[in-house]
Amino acid sequence: MFMTDHLVSPAEPERSADAVDHAGGAPGPGFTGNGAEGSDEDEEFVERWFREDAPNDETTRPRLRLINEAAIIVCLYGAYWFVRNSQGTNLDARMQAFTNAKRVIRAERWIGFYQEESIQEWFLRSRPIIQFLNGYYGIAHFLVTIAAMVWCFRRRPWRYRSIRNGLALMTWFALIGFKFFPLMPPRLLPLRYGFMDTLEVVGSPWNFKSGPVAQVSNQFAAMPSLHFGWAAWCAVAFWPWAVTWPRKLLLLTYPLLTLVAIVATGNHYILDALGGFAVFTIGMRLGTWLDRIEWSRIARRLRRRPT
Repeated sequence: MFMTDHLVSPAEPERSADAVDHAGGAPGPGFTGNGAEGSDEDEEFVERWFREDAPNDETTRPRLRLINEAAIIVCLYGAYWFVRNSQGTNLDARMQAFTNAKRVIRAERWIGFYQEESIQEWFLRSRPIIQFLNGYYGIAHFLVTIAAMVWCFRRRPWRYRSIRNGLALMTWFALIGFKFFPLMPPRLLPLRYGFMDTLEVVGSPWNFKSGPVAQVSNQFAAMPSLHFGWAAWCAVAFWPWAVTWPRKLLLLTYPLLTLVAIVATGNHYILDALGGFAVFTIGMRLGTWLDRIEWSRIARRLRRRPT
């Protein structure tokens, strides 16, 4: 349902042959017309149409597209709400999350990069830095992601569907992890593990116990880390904007800073970040594949418009 946008409605207005040529011309050599797999020519065709003809086409009204995007957000939030409330925070849920945390710690020790306690201890030397990372963890995650979606929607509409599908699929895969592998973050472990709940002790403009965050947060939804996965997604979404090296450096810094924040604040293990990168990669690849099929469908319908 949420994988495609009806950019070309069944009741398509007639357009002249010149208009069709202006939108991209005759089918290129890579256009097979079977819809099994989108070609580079189809992608270029649809991109040119978005750039040149779509703004004046009644079949791509922004209001209809916004309704579609709102429906996707409602579906994702509904799924998250279901997972959050189906797990609960009772003793059994906490014990399962704690057991899984011990499994992650054993795995990291076996691999050789169980360094979360040392990393947090190093950053705790500076209270202002920890306060900044606490605020960054709770605020940037949502604001930057929303900004990336709006920017792609407005500035790269021909690329938006692929980017959005990647985010949606990544989030769906993460929900599977949240449902079947609840994980207690380091900051909630018993004191003998040596971690500090920096939100509780140091403070931040927000917390998990009150306000809107308390209504939507699932503190055992740690594996995979959507903070890191979404940060990587934002870097990809904004990449066309990075026309200079300073901008490229800024985009590359964002997921790295997010990785530092999620570990230093005790909200995630390093394995969580690797899990986040895994669902990001799978979601983006699958989203791009689905979108190439959609490019082929749209290109085929545009080229068949009456002359």
